[in-house]
Amino acid sequence: MEIRVRCNCGEGSCEEWGIVELQGVVEPQPGFHDSLPNLHIGTLCRPSSQEVYTFTVGYHELTGSKVPLKKPMVVLKKVKHPDGESGCKVELQVVGVIRHKILFKNRPKALISKPQMGSRERQKPIMLGSSP
Repeated sequence: MEIRVRCNCGEGSCEEWGIVELQGVVEPQPGFHDSLPNLHIGTLCRPSSQEVYTFTVGYHELTGSKVPLKKPMVVLKKVKHPDGESGCKVELQVVGVIRHKILFKNRPKALISKPQMGSRERQKPIMLGSSP
């Protein structure tokens, strides 16, 4: 069986994706197991002048850094095209390229109260099963 890989984004202009690597396990509360996609688990922030990232989950704060991957990875989407005789043809479409990861390798710092985000920080909510 032949599977074709297609890229519509042009030479070197694919959307840039990233990986968030955590040490440990993220476990949702029992009531959320049915709705894991788009579940808000924390906030990822980066002060505009540094390459240091903070990830806040509830009352815990992790500090991490951006690390290049040794080998880039691609994000693929499976597309099925109906075919008259044999069912359907399968094609893989390139959605994005991953060249970096944000690595959080230290233990979390406990926060006394909910953190206040400064105006100089870029914030992005992190959700399970969502695109960047």
